[in-house]
Amino acid sequence: MAIAEFTIIPIGTATTSLSGYVADLHKELERHSDVRFQMTPMGTILEGPLDRLFEVIRAVHEVPFLNGAARVSTSIKIDDRRDKPDASMEQKMQSVAAKLS
Repeated sequence: MAIAEFTIIPIGTATTSLSGYVADLHKELERHSDVRFQMTPMGTILEGPLDRLFEVIRAVHEVPFLNGAARVSTSIKIDDRRDKPDASMEQKMQSVAAKLS
């Protein structure tokens, strides 16, 4: 299982506010119920099979274009750990929490 963090930035919009675009991205992510996601103030984290994550990110990348953006910049970070079958968002956070205790 892979974890990917991505940020999508629409460029060439009529306003500096991006919350409408973010809401549309969220709606698209909800359509992909086979992949877990967590939105943060600065991006989105996905969890699932790597090939599927690429498909979902590609679909979400298209959303700003469909809503009038002339240009879109997407940054992606991937953590693809294959030595642990239980690598997940929660497992990563629990590992850090255990070390803080």
